[in-house]
Amino acid sequence: MYQPPDYYETDALLTDEHKLIRNSVREWVTRYVKPVIEEYAQQHKPLPLEMMRQMGELGALGPFIPEEYGGPGLDHMAYGLIMTELERGDSAVRSSASVQSSLVMYPIYTFGNETQRKKYLPKLASGEWIGAFGLTEPDHGSDPGSMKTRFEDKGDYYLLNGSKMWITNAPLCDVAVVWAKDENGKVRGLLVERGMEGFTTPETYHKWSLRASATGELVFDNVKVPKENLLPNVKGLKGPLMCLNSARYGIAWGALGAAMECYDTALRYVLERKQFGRPVASFQLQQKKLAEMLTEITKAQLLVWRLGVLKNEGKATPAQISMAKRNNVEMALKVARESRQMLGAMGITGDFPIMRHMMNLESVITYEGTHDIHLLITGMDITGIQAFHE
Repeated sequence: MYQPPDYYETDALLTDEHKLIRNSVREWVTRYVKPVIEEYAQQHKPLPLEMMRQMGELGALGPFIPEEYGGPGLDHMAYGLIMTELERGDSAVRSSASVQSSLVMYPIYTFGNETQRKKYLPKLASGEWIGAFGLTEPDHGSDPGSMKTRFEDKGDYYLLNGSKMWITNAPLCDVAVVWAKDENGKVRGLLVERGMEGFTTPETYHKWSLRASATGELVFDNVKVPKENLLPNVKGLKGPLMCLNSARYGIAWGALGAAMECYDTALRYVLERKQFGRPVASFQLQQKKLAEMLTEITKAQLLVWRLGVLKNEGKATPAQISMAKRNNVEMALKVARESRQMLGAMGITGDFPIMRHMMNLESVITYEGTHDIHLLITGMDITGIQAFHE
């Protein structure tokens, strides 16, 4: 039975509503995700769409979206706690919810008009529609300002051409928030719907990571996008970067869930496993690993709790969010690797979740800003000097 570590009693910092939300998602993950996730990951097939609808019923899709648009209207602390529990199940589950929430619903709510909000948000909040976010391109990942995807004003519509790569939910999406440059070279957001002629979403296969996630491309070959599908309230890279800040915040919380699951698995294993006539947990090296892992998890818990407070107060900076994403994902990856060693050969099997988490986290440490780019963001915030060019 999963026993989440809480060495510094961070639960005492949460409201009863926060705990109720967290526990309901935890129960859903235990009941619906845990029994099937190993099979889907082993077979490299996306989790069923029904799970998105179930997450919609839980309020896990766009938790911070107001009720008038179909969301539950929760705060950012609740959003973080939800992401923690979903990633305990699998990074693919959290990724789907995170993309839907922070990269699709957030920009429509923040940058869209009332017509767009009412058309898309209720369907996305319920899980009836699946959303995708198109920013990364085959030749431009950490440097989105150099994107090649373009659209032209053709009078009655916009003509969109280009492609996006490494897109979560792409093969399944009903609508994609696509960032492209207009004829003046200004980055704008377009809502591209499945069924628009020239819009295709080929799936990406042969992944060793996020194997239960639907990943693919967004390809635009002379796609006619109605003018009313332009997000009117933002111009420039500010738009997609604000979306990424929201997503990175969720990832900082989510990675914690993977780390906690790995730690709990390793602890229970070494308490039960005997070698040389006594539990493996009685050996100094194993206790050292457990103590170090718990220390890092506890630090990460305090980091995201404080970040959640700042986010609710509207004070969290992009650099603070960046630091938490980088730190917590690196921490989770190290915990997963140490936990795998503690289980010995059993750690690589699908009987335990550790190797799956470890492979997933190799993607999480790269997407939404790579580990190194986040270090440079922190360095720029410290020194005031940018180490890379716009």
